[in-house]
Amino acid sequence: MRVSEIMCPDVAVVRADQTIRQAAQMMVDIDAGSLPVSDGDRLVGMITDRDIAVRAVAAGKGGDTPIRDIMSEEVLYCFDDEDVEHIVDNMGDIQVRRLPVMDREKRLVGIVSIGDLATVYTPEAAGIALSAIAQPGGQHTQATAA
Repeated sequence: MRVSEIMCPDVAVVRADQTIRQAAQMMVDIDAGSLPVSDGDRLVGMITDRDIAVRAVAAGKGGDTPIRDIMSEEVLYCFDDEDVEHIVDNMGDIQVRRLPVMDREKRLVGIVSIGDLATVYTPEAAGIALSAIAQPGGQHTQATAA
């Protein structure tokens, strides 16, 4: 099964020059915890509710702080024609719950979450993937983020 068969094709995107208040409001509106960040037609990062809490609020930054100041700049993604099984393993290895989905021209075409993956796997297999994703620490820990 390909990622394109299970991904969510409707992706809300914020611009790097928007404020974290606007990103947070969009997260509320669409009931999501992360958003891809664009600069023109390029995907330049991701912002999560955790980024807002840890990198902004905990650091004393206000709601008018530009997204670019606190977003995660490393853009991890997968391709729409990749095999779902590979993506499950990859998400566990890199410890992320959501990945932007790109086509081979590197245009954003969707987003895939651990929840999407759980719909095509047995609860046991989904649990194994989630267990790997949820391990403490890892390369995306924010324990030392400024």
